[in-house]
Amino acid sequence: MAKPSLFSPLKSARFLFKKPKTLRYPFELKEPAGRYRGFHLNDWDTCTGCGNCADICPNEAIDMVKITELASKPEEGKKNERPQLDYGRCCFCGLCVDICPPGSLRLSRDYFHIHFNTGSFVFLPRDEKSEQEKFLPAEKYSVLKASLSHRKQDYEGFVSDLDYALFEPERVPMPEVAPDERKLSFIEQVIGYNREEAKKEASRCLECKLCEEACPAHLKISEYIQAIYEDKPDASLRKIFEDNPIPAICGRICMKYCEDACSLRLRGESLAIRWLKRYVSDTIQDYKTALEQSFKTPSGKRIAVIGAGPSGLSVAYFLTLKGHYVVVFDALPGGGGMIRIGPPLYRLPLESIDKDVNYIASLGAEFRFNTKIGRDISFQDLLKKYDAVYIGTGLTESRSTRVRNSEKCLKALEFLSDNKIGEQRTVGKNIIVIGGGNVAMDVAREALRLQHMQYPKHHVMTKAVSLESWDEMPATKEEIEEAKEEGIQFHPAWGPKEVVLDNDGHVKGLLCKKVKSVFDPQGRFAPTFYEGQEMLLEADMIIEAIGQAPDFSFIPKKLFDQLKFTKFRKVKVDKNGMTSIQGVFAGGDIVNMNLDAVTAIADAKAASEGIDRFI
Repeated sequence: MAKPSLFSPLKSARFLFKKPKTLRYPFELKEPAGRYRGFHLNDWDTCTGCGNCADICPNEAIDMVKITELASKPEEGKKNERPQLDYGRCCFCGLCVDICPPGSLRLSRDYFHIHFNTGSFVFLPRDEKSEQEKFLPAEKYSVLKASLSHRKQDYEGFVSDLDYALFEPERVPMPEVAPDERKLSFIEQVIGYNREEAKKEASRCLECKLCEEACPAHLKISEYIQAIYEDKPDASLRKIFEDNPIPAICGRICMKYCEDACSLRLRGESLAIRWLKRYVSDTIQDYKTALEQSFKTPSGKRIAVIGAGPSGLSVAYFLTLKGHYVVVFDALPGGGGMIRIGPPLYRLPLESIDKDVNYIASLGAEFRFNTKIGRDISFQDLLKKYDAVYIGTGLTESRSTRVRNSEKCLKALEFLSDNKIGEQRTVGKNIIVIGGGNVAMDVAREALRLQHMQYPKHHVMTKAVSLESWDEMPATKEEIEEAKEEGIQFHPAWGPKEVVLDNDGHVKGLLCKKVKSVFDPQGRFAPTFYEGQEMLLEADMIIEAIGQAPDFSFIPKKLFDQLKFTKFRKVKVDKNGMTSIQGVFAGGDIVNMNLDAVTAIADAKAASEGIDRFI
């Protein structure tokens, strides 16, 4: 061992003028790493209250708390709940951040909370956007006051990164027929998921149930999707049928309010709920064997249902299961009501409608097609022979623009009906469709297909003219985009002034005027136009698709005068679905403002409970 040198102590002198390594806390603070996991931040504006953070927390440190000053908005996928943290349990793992669909929950680089009250460690995190007084700039921040109420401004740490999120933001692509191919025939456009695609898409569900609150019929969506993920289509179908007896129909034409509320949509694509429902209904060939539904003891009561649309079919299903004898009357040759004649074959094939209708009939509901109330049997006879009557006739009359020479135009419903269940129309080479809603899109896209089929080697054109601008157009974005892909030419914010005829009285074109506004300041329909701004569009065929109206001509005037209506001219019903006429119930498009199948199902479910109590 070497002898120590006498000069060894002098070696330490070199440190006299160097900065010490010791941190002079609290006068000097160590800067945390950029993605440090400290106390939580939450943007209450973007937080949906979905509760995924609470579900995933391994230490059960997060509870969802109702905030009374916040409004719950189910249609927007928002609950009035926000996560509350218990920092006595939290291990700052960051899983809550990685699972947060909107990315509202983050972790800051703050980690000091000095307080003697342990109750202060239970905390409702917000961010500096809404609690500015608690977040201070660096020059005003003091570690001696550091707490959950005295925090550094602009001090975010661990934030959500979609590349490492605990959910899949992109949906499994739906196989579809390409636009150039599908416009040549009425082949069904959407091919549908196979088993592996459906399971993969179902795996994206976070089970937050925002979709279920947004669904008018409150289907148990998370449960039937879980069954798909587990490869149990029979179990999935049974769960669907608890609330929805027409899945083959809804799996194709549902307005999918559920998807508009899906938490995944905020930074990715919503779950393909509609297509997953379709997968189940298409996979199960025999509903009856898969469902094995039980019935209540026959009650001996008889209910008449007018209209075999989604509302009438659903009432028949729910009441039949309750043991009542239901007879459904419809003027059409088959079930489905307006959806039998409306949505074209490329969207809703007749086989899909008949699959749902035939199952309801197999349960014991009787269908009398080609039977028009008011012609083949009177409304009064129904009231005498049945214990209750349900009206679900929908909107069966096409509206007209009533501009000059409008009688030369075809009506949307007649056109759609003839092509789907009647004798196919011969169309022109240059067609104008007036309207900007989903029915107008159906008409335009169907007309285009007929043009390509009837004039395969000719130049053809279908144009859509609507009062509404692009932003106001009531058709779904999906319908508009698909119409564009197929070659429909759009003229938004133009209104019809006159149908122009040639010397022989044939349609020559449509004179349009430029729209200034569609609605007045109160939101009422009151179009205004620019003076002198007109445009002539050439056409040899014009189809009006500007909306539909109900037909109550089957109800005698004395009884019709007893019906009460809302300010929107909808039939007024009570909480049981009963109209102002005793024993007469109603639902569907003549009652609600949504005008879709799933809301009609919700009406029917409520009315079936009301009818059951009434009789």
